Amino acid sequence: METLKMHSLDGVQRNIELIGKLFPNAITEVKRNGKVEHAIDFDVLRQELSDSIVEGREERYQFTWPDKKKAMLAANAPITATLRPVVADSVGKDGTPGGFDSENLYIEGDNLEVLKLLQETYLGKVKMIYIDPPYNTGNDFVYNDEFGMRGEEWNATSGNYDEEGNQIVGRLELNTESNGRFHTDWLNMIYPRLKLAKDLLADDGVVFISIDDSEQGNLKKICDDIFGECNFVNTVIWEKRYSPQNAVQWFSENHDFILVYAKNKMIWHPQLLERTDEMNARYTNRDNDPRGPWKASDSYAQAGHGTKNQFYILTAPNGKKHYLPSGQCWRYTEEAMQKLIQDNRVWFGEDGNNVPAIKKFLSEVKQGMACQTIWNYEDVGHSQEGKKDVKSLFPDRVPFDTPKPVRLIKRIIQLSGQDDFIAMDFFSGSATTAHAVMQMNAEDGGHRKFIMVQLPEKTDEKSEAYKAGYKNICEIGKERIRRAGKQILSAVGGRLSMDGVRLDTNSTLNTPNSTLDMGFRCLRLDSSNMENVYYTPEEISQQDLFSLVDNVKPDRTPEDLLFQVMLDLGVLLSSPIEVKESAGKKVFNVADGFLLACFDHDVTEETVKSIAQMKPYYAVFRDSSIANDSVATNFDQIFETYSPETVRKVL
Repeated sequence: METLKMHSLDGVQRNIELIGKLFPNAITEVKRNGKVEHAIDFDVLRQELSDSIVEGREERYQFTWPDKKKAMLAANAPITATLRPVVADSVGKDGTPGGFDSENLYIEGDNLEVLKLLQETYLGKVKMIYIDPPYNTGNDFVYNDEFGMRGEEWNATSGNYDEEGNQIVGRLELNTESNGRFHTDWLNMIYPRLKLAKDLLADDGVVFISIDDSEQGNLKKICDDIFGECNFVNTVIWEKRYSPQNAVQWFSENHDFILVYAKNKMIWHPQLLERTDEMNARYTNRDNDPRGPWKASDSYAQAGHGTKNQFYILTAPNGKKHYLPSGQCWRYTEEAMQKLIQDNRVWFGEDGNNVPAIKKFLSEVKQGMACQTIWNYEDVGHSQEGKKDVKSLFPDRVPFDTPKPVRLIKRIIQLSGQDDFIAMDFFSGSATTAHAVMQMNAEDGGHRKFIMVQLPEKTDEKSEAYKAGYKNICEIGKERIRRAGKQILSAVGGRLSMDGVRLDTNSTLNTPNSTLDMGFRCLRLDSSNMENVYYTPEEISQQDLFSLVDNVKPDRTPEDLLFQVMLDLGVLLSSPIEVKESAGKKVFNVADGFLLACFDHDVTEETVKSIAQMKPYYAVFRDSSIANDSVATNFDQIFETYSPETVRKVL
């Protein structure tokens, strides 16, 4: 049996493996911490690429800042943290408190560490990412990621909670404008998170990032560096205020930016937006054409773009001759124009004497419209609407100061893809993104899933949130999802969306909760389930070994172990989980038999046999769980008999 590695993906080793596939002769070995590891022989690699190497900083355009190299290393360094399920805070698909069948995820913890943990499981699986990071205005917090920490020290800072369950956040610092590293600290914070986020995106994935003028320029350069300038889609201008702010020193800032980058611009294309009633109303049917409503379009074109066949005198059906204006030509040749006239596609007015116009039928128009780069508040909402969205859920006190409007995120979801994908927000705040995903699914019958990640940052004791009983931001986000789910289910029951729009009658929704997922699985970042001996055996003395009966921490549950195993093996954390009993032992059946795991002690041959007979892809046991030497001896033989293809792992 193989031992699980039980740590996040090592970005450096992954890159070495990729280089090794292209240049195997550039791979060498080094001994580090008593272990032999692959490394790059850069002299050999330089020889392989001798015609393509650029020497010196002055030889190329680049965007850099103090600690950039350390920020890159921070993205690649593995960690030994884990995600623990919090069933009590979870909500079932149907809105049942404590239910754990939802495909949505709400993860509490430092997003840098969470993104690392998700690398193996969600690599290339996320279709849309939206984030609203700190704008770096001088009044907000940024993460101090302590790049100089050793791995063990880093891990030791993760997942520490006080007696009330609040994470002790030691890496949040107020980034004031007087700080000499004002921009540097913000860049160091955002860079590794975006670098990791890119890996999670599908090839046809896209990321939307809200920002203001404080760091918009730097953010674009960072995104050009990470995603490639060639994958820049556009910068959206969002009208966040609808009236001028007169009490300002210079200009009234009425907009924010949303930067849009594709994982691969040649693959991702934005979905068309729905046509509005106002747009369709421009089409009428003045001549009762059986093809339906139409609108008149110009029959002229610029003369400079025309051929000699587009210059002629047009004779109307009533015999009137129409001459070209100066500098114009006909849009079509005379032959093509006559065919259009015969097909009743040219309008000469009620009396037949008007300047000819080409009829453009609504039925032939592409059913949708391209998205523009200026998003007016009438279409996507403004900041005050975002507060109203939250107030509709929290009528007594609004526990969050700067929520984005649900309609804004709905627009982003509409553009991102079809109706079945994973959306992620790792600065989730009040969880507007989760709210928007659930609402969109209710309106169009979609099956989108969300992953929310939020640091349990403590709320200010003077804030409305604290007064309302919410001691950290995660409590606000989770409660909002619960309340939004109830509100949406109620609206669906009345066949109306949250904003009063009638739901699609062709939707697959037959009952208020037929295919809807109004819940989430709550997971919490914490230190590894494994004792230090699991990771650093060279630091454990022989005397220590005698005292260690098990390498699992005593306070961890089988459910805790299951989710760390799922992370390690790349099994979706939203996978269905069924608990069965075999010979008196608890067996977890994950993803319909893909993974079977048993972490009970004193596992007998009967339990091993029953698991082998189910022929899972993975079978995982606790190293110390085997009942006796006889069971251990026969373990592999049992699997070879009943399921030789099963991959067997221990922790």
